Amino acid sequence: MRTLTVTLADEAATLALGAGLAQALVPGLLLTLSGELGAGKTTLCRGIVQGLGHRGAVKSPTYTLVEPYEHTRVPVYHFDLYRLGDPEELELLGFRDYLGGDGVCLVEWPERGRGFLPAADLAITMSAQGDGRRVTLEAATPIAGDVLAALDHG
Repeated sequence: MRTLTVTLADEAATLALGAGLAQALVPGLLLTLSGELGAGKTTLCRGIVQGLGHRGAVKSPTYTLVEPYEHTRVPVYHFDLYRLGDPEELELLGFRDYLGGDGVCLVEWPERGRGFLPAADLAITMSAQGDGRRVTLEAATPIAGDVLAALDHG
Protein backbone atom coordinates (compact mmCIF):
# COMPACT_ATOMS: atom_id res chain seq x y z
CA MET A 1 0.00 0.00 0.00
CA ARG A 2 2.57 2.58 1.13
CA THR A 3 6.29 2.13 1.76
CA LEU A 4 8.85 4.42 3.34
CA THR A 5 12.59 3.69 3.48
CA VAL A 6 14.93 5.69 5.69
CA THR A 7 18.60 5.54 6.55
CA LEU A 8 19.49 6.19 10.17
CA ALA A 9 22.97 7.33 11.14
CA ASP A 10 23.03 6.03 14.71
CA GLU A 11 21.13 4.94 17.81
CA ALA A 12 19.85 8.47 18.46
CA ALA A 13 18.31 8.55 14.97
CA THR A 14 16.68 5.16 15.60
CA LEU A 15 15.17 6.42 18.85
CA ALA A 16 13.97 9.57 17.06
CA LEU A 17 12.27 7.48 14.36
CA GLY A 18 10.52 5.50 17.09
CA ALA A 19 9.38 8.70 18.80
CA GLY A 20 8.08 10.00 15.47
CA LEU A 21 6.14 6.79 14.88
CA ALA A 22 4.71 7.00 18.39
CA GLN A 23 3.12 10.36 17.65
CA ALA A 24 1.03 8.85 14.84
CA LEU A 25 0.12 5.47 16.36
CA VAL A 26 -3.50 4.66 17.12
CA PRO A 27 -4.97 1.78 19.17
CA GLY A 28 -5.39 -1.58 17.50
CA LEU A 29 -2.29 -1.56 15.31
CA LEU A 30 0.08 -4.52 14.94
CA LEU A 31 3.65 -3.59 14.06
CA THR A 32 6.21 -6.26 13.25
CA LEU A 33 9.97 -5.68 13.34
CA SER A 34 12.23 -7.96 11.34
CA GLY A 35 16.00 -8.02 10.97
CA GLU A 36 19.11 -9.79 12.13
CA LEU A 37 20.41 -9.67 15.69
CA GLY A 38 21.75 -6.18 16.36
CA ALA A 39 19.74 -4.53 13.58
CA GLY A 40 18.14 -2.09 16.04
CA LYS A 41 14.67 -3.59 16.53
CA THR A 42 14.64 -3.20 20.32
CA THR A 43 16.09 0.32 20.05
CA LEU A 44 13.27 1.31 17.70
CA CYS A 45 10.74 -0.23 20.12
CA ARG A 46 12.35 1.76 22.95
CA GLY A 47 11.87 4.95 20.92
CA ILE A 48 8.21 4.11 20.33
CA VAL A 49 7.48 3.26 23.98
CA GLN A 50 9.29 6.35 25.25
CA GLY A 51 7.60 8.45 22.56
CA LEU A 52 4.26 7.32 23.97
CA GLY A 53 5.24 8.64 27.39
CA HIS A 54 6.96 5.79 29.24
CA ARG A 55 9.74 7.20 31.43
CA GLY A 56 11.31 4.01 32.78
CA ALA A 57 13.56 1.41 31.22
CA VAL A 58 12.47 -0.38 28.07
CA LYS A 59 13.96 -3.84 27.87
CA SER A 60 13.63 -6.60 25.34
CA PRO A 61 11.14 -9.23 26.52
CA THR A 62 13.33 -12.03 25.16
CA TYR A 63 12.65 -14.34 28.10
CA THR A 64 9.18 -13.19 29.15
CA LEU A 65 7.94 -12.95 25.51
CA VAL A 66 5.78 -9.90 26.31
CA GLU A 67 6.38 -6.68 28.21
CA PRO A 68 3.29 -4.47 28.74
CA TYR A 69 3.51 -0.69 29.00
CA GLU A 70 -0.01 0.31 29.97
CA HIS A 71 0.51 3.79 31.42
CA THR A 72 1.32 5.45 28.10
CA ARG A 73 -0.75 7.57 25.70
CA VAL A 74 -1.63 4.32 23.92
CA PRO A 75 -0.92 1.06 25.78
CA VAL A 76 1.93 -0.92 24.20
CA TYR A 77 2.50 -4.65 24.28
CA HIS A 78 6.07 -5.41 23.25
CA PHE A 79 6.65 -9.00 22.13
CA ASP A 80 9.98 -10.64 21.35
CA LEU A 81 9.48 -14.04 19.73
CA TYR A 82 13.18 -14.87 19.35
CA ARG A 83 13.04 -17.65 21.94
CA LEU A 84 9.58 -18.90 20.98
CA GLY A 85 9.83 -22.68 20.76
CA ASP A 86 6.70 -23.22 18.67
CA PRO A 87 4.27 -20.72 17.12
CA GLU A 88 1.43 -22.44 19.03
CA GLU A 89 2.89 -20.92 22.21
CA LEU A 90 1.29 -17.66 21.07
CA GLU A 91 -2.10 -19.25 21.75
CA LEU A 92 -1.03 -20.24 25.27
CA LEU A 93 0.26 -16.72 25.81
CA GLY A 94 -3.18 -15.35 24.87
CA PHE A 95 -1.70 -13.32 22.02
CA ARG A 96 -5.06 -12.79 20.31
CA ASP A 97 -6.34 -11.03 23.44
CA TYR A 98 -3.80 -8.25 22.83
CA LEU A 99 -4.86 -7.62 19.23
CA GLY A 100 -7.32 -5.02 18.03
CA GLY A 101 -7.97 -3.58 21.47
CA ASP A 102 -6.97 -0.32 23.07
CA GLY A 103 -3.24 -0.90 22.60
CA VAL A 104 -0.53 -1.29 20.00
CA CYS A 105 1.37 -4.56 19.60
CA LEU A 106 5.07 -4.43 18.70
CA VAL A 107 6.39 -7.84 17.64
CA GLU A 108 10.08 -8.55 17.15
CA TRP A 109 11.01 -11.71 15.21
CA PRO A 110 7.51 -12.17 13.69
CA GLU A 111 8.72 -15.01 11.45
CA ARG A 112 8.91 -17.20 14.58
CA GLY A 113 5.14 -16.86 14.98
CA ARG A 114 4.33 -17.74 11.37
CA GLY A 115 0.98 -19.47 11.08
CA PHE A 116 -0.41 -17.96 14.29
CA LEU A 117 0.58 -14.32 13.93
CA PRO A 118 -1.84 -12.29 11.80
CA ALA A 119 -0.60 -10.01 9.04
CA ALA A 120 0.92 -6.79 10.32
CA ASP A 121 -0.64 -3.39 9.78
CA LEU A 122 2.90 -2.02 9.58
CA ALA A 123 5.85 -4.29 8.77
CA ILE A 124 9.25 -2.82 9.63
CA THR A 125 12.43 -4.37 8.28
CA MET A 126 15.78 -3.23 9.65
CA SER A 127 19.33 -3.93 8.52
CA ALA A 128 22.78 -2.69 9.42
CA GLN A 129 24.29 -0.28 6.92
CA GLY A 130 27.80 0.72 7.95
CA ASP A 131 27.50 2.28 11.40
CA GLY A 132 23.85 3.10 10.77
CA ARG A 133 20.64 1.32 9.86
CA ARG A 134 18.39 1.04 6.84
CA VAL A 135 14.72 0.82 7.77
CA THR A 136 11.86 -0.06 5.44
CA LEU A 137 8.33 0.51 6.72
CA GLU A 138 5.51 -1.11 4.75
CA ALA A 139 1.90 -0.21 5.51
CA ALA A 140 -0.59 -2.96 4.70
CA THR A 141 -3.71 -1.19 5.95
CA PRO A 142 -5.12 2.30 5.40
CA ILE A 143 -4.58 3.24 9.07
CA ALA A 144 -0.92 2.20 8.87
CA GLY A 145 -0.69 4.19 5.64
CA ASP A 146 -1.88 7.24 7.59
CA VAL A 147 0.83 6.58 10.18
CA LEU A 148 3.49 6.55 7.45
CA ALA A 149 2.05 9.67 5.85
CA ALA A 150 2.22 11.50 9.19
CA LEU A 151 5.77 10.28 9.76
CA ASP A 152 6.86 11.25 6.25
CA HIS A 153 5.43 14.76 6.60
CA GLY A 154 6.18 15.25 10.28
